[in-house]
Amino acid sequence: MTPPPARRRRNGTDDRAPAHNLLRRGAVRRSQMITTYGVGSLIAVDHESFVVSGLDGADTHWNPDESPKIHERRLARLLGVQHFRLPPASDETSKDGVRVRRFPMMQTCPECNELRRHRDFNPPPGRSVCGTCEADLVPSRFVIACEGGHLDEFPYWHWVHRAAGSGSITAGQCGGTLKLRTSGRSSSLRSIIVSCTCGVPEVSMEGSFRRNALKDLGLRCRGTRPWLGTSVPAEPCGFTARTLQRGSSAVWQPVLKSALSIPPWSDGRADPLAEHWEQLRALNGREEVEMCLKFVFKDEIPVPVDEVMALLEAEREEDPDGEEASAFDHRYRALRHKEYERLRAGNDERERSRDEQFVCETPLGDPADLHPLGVTGPMLVKKLREVRALKAFTRLADLDATTEGREAALSTSGLTWLPAMEVRGEGVFVRLDEARLDEWERSTAVAARIERMRTAHERLIEQRAADPTRAPASPATPRMVLLHTLAHVLINEWSLDAGYPAAALRERLYADGDMAGMLIYTATSDSAGSLGGLVAQGEPDRLAHTIRAAVLRAEWCSSDPLCVESEASGTGGTNLAACHACVMLPETSCEHNNILLDRALLAGTPEDPQLGFFAHLQA
Repeated sequence: MTPPPARRRRNGTDDRAPAHNLLRRGAVRRSQMITTYGVGSLIAVDHESFVVSGLDGADTHWNPDESPKIHERRLARLLGVQHFRLPPASDETSKDGVRVRRFPMMQTCPECNELRRHRDFNPPPGRSVCGTCEADLVPSRFVIACEGGHLDEFPYWHWVHRAAGSGSITAGQCGGTLKLRTSGRSSSLRSIIVSCTCGVPEVSMEGSFRRNALKDLGLRCRGTRPWLGTSVPAEPCGFTARTLQRGSSAVWQPVLKSALSIPPWSDGRADPLAEHWEQLRALNGREEVEMCLKFVFKDEIPVPVDEVMALLEAEREEDPDGEEASAFDHRYRALRHKEYERLRAGNDERERSRDEQFVCETPLGDPADLHPLGVTGPMLVKKLREVRALKAFTRLADLDATTEGREAALSTSGLTWLPAMEVRGEGVFVRLDEARLDEWERSTAVAARIERMRTAHERLIEQRAADPTRAPASPATPRMVLLHTLAHVLINEWSLDAGYPAAALRERLYADGDMAGMLIYTATSDSAGSLGGLVAQGEPDRLAHTIRAAVLRAEWCSSDPLCVESEASGTGGTNLAACHACVMLPETSCEHNNILLDRALLAGTPEDPQLGFFAHLQA
């Protein structure tokens, strides 16, 4: 893992230091505390390694003065919290920060090659050096994790004693000292040698990454959660842990949920009521609401009662109906539906206050330029605000996992807030013509390609699901794959034509049910955020030119004919004609991790050019 820059400083805790004696260790960007170095992740600072602490410990809570509240009522309601908090800033005025704990505790001295727990080296306070050799200690390269989200030290003692009848001996009671060295013959695991001075034969780390390597040693996951502190007891776990590199992306994957701020919540007027909404929702009638507001806020009610009633009514309208109303995925789809409706309807800036965070207007140009392409209803989103919240995290959520990693909690108890970041930008919203889309979806050739992708994706989901009979259905449909691929080629085209880096653009797809739209926006916290350049690309004449150029560019790939003739590509065969040379994007730009892509649905194939939705552009 690459160490973060050292320009700014964040606080951390040494494993020997008390909570009140904090030591500054390093710094990361605020947004990285949500996406890369969130709670439970491992972070490398210089030659040391730490795990980011949980949110509710006595010595790990975020300083409210440095982690301001942010509000997004629709997302907070979905996640069951009252508000969100930005990670503490790491600037010159920062007095506190995000707490970390040393992990892994197993360290190696490069001089004497001893492999011990950090405290057993007797390092001076505040330093990570061998007390004898005074050389910088090296954290263990290997950790173990399970699909239940637990994290633990690699069992070196069991590994080196596995052939010496160690089953009846408690770890560490052989009287010897572990040592770790590198033979230097190669960079493989075979060259990493572990030994013990008790006299057992030395062994290499070869084979330690096998799926059943620890199971064969008779070891099960201990259910440890080092990010929550040593005082938190381990929880029962039935999974078998697996060995991972400390810097592997499989050690920590965030579970992020996001929402756009749309009316009536996008002007910030309702923010002072954030902690009282559930209480207000339980009341009946205007009089009870007014009495409650007067009791809570005395005589200075921040929002007129009439507006509060209108907000409560708008929230009740968003309550999903049906048998699946309580399911999280169902409620998240309902949230997306509301965004789609608002993007279609627009929100004129002239009719709103200066505090309005969502401005969506019709272009000035003639939309007839887009009709021959099968595209309709472009909208210029001149102002938008997106809140991305860290709901939880998973471990081992990769193709080799037999089940989907369970979500690991950020704290030991339920909090009224979650870590989040807000980004402001601009974007272009585009819809496909429903009539042409319906006709294209009925094509037998299209249905056959989608079925192949859906089958591969559902097989992958079933492999990862704890209960295959209750695995969610694949979202792969003709319109979803078409919109997804079109969004990717448009982002690539704008990165070439308009000067935006692809990583600064992001897609937001609306392809569920009767929706058929996509939003491409610049939701970044840097200078590429909101300068008007992307909105200018949404004018019909310019947009028509961009779509034509993007589709024509997608006809060919530098990896053809292998790419276009591929029977399956991507993770588990969930892509068809798609690779990094044509339509794949940086991970931060794609909602679906670069799966469910097929550029043949845009421009067809050499054998069947009429397969593509935009096949008529080739004439």
